[in-house]
Amino acid sequence: MKETAVWSRRVIAALLPGLLFITSLAQAEWVLVPEASSVSFVSIKKGSVGEVHHFRSLAGGIDDANRVRVEIDLGSVDSGIPVRDERMREWLFETASFPKAVVTATLSDDTYRQMAAGDAANANLTLTLQLHGVSQTIQAALVVVALSADDLLVTTRDPLIINAADFDLVKGVEKLREVANLPSIATAVPVNFVLLLHRRK
Repeated sequence: MKETAVWSRRVIAALLPGLLFITSLAQAEWVLVPEASSVSFVSIKKGSVGEVHHFRSLAGGIDDANRVRVEIDLGSVDSGIPVRDERMREWLFETASFPKAVVTATLSDDTYRQMAAGDAANANLTLTLQLHGVSQTIQAALVVVALSADDLLVTTRDPLIINAADFDLVKGVEKLREVANLPSIATAVPVNFVLLLHRRK
């Protein structure tokens, strides 16, 4: 019984930061508009054949402490080929154990809140990506555009390069290569995103 109580406290302690964020996000000014947002990546097979994939389910926003969080449902991966999607879910992302990728960051100021419609700005931001049980920081070059007083469009200025080795994904890539009988699949992929954020009233 004592061990169960200790385990329960540890679980609560591990979940508390995320729960606090969700609570603050519910009162945040800016929330992600998933139907107008996109995260995509390009895979390269056989040395020169590129294919674009994207994720259909995203959530997140910016809380009142300037903390950014974007959750990517890895089970929503869409390559245009259902059997390949299933293989990526099972062998690459292993969604049964790691259902989401989570991107977090803290903004250094709240300049974005004062942007008027038509304003645009470049931003360099340190992102933390949690993927496949691994957490890594990534430097991102972004463009922020105010579409209106209540809508911000945030896009990558340069693609983010994600290396499979950094997130323990090489084994999954190799499994996909073997099953598809391909000579090669690149283990580094460029990732781009377009995120629409809406200010709540």
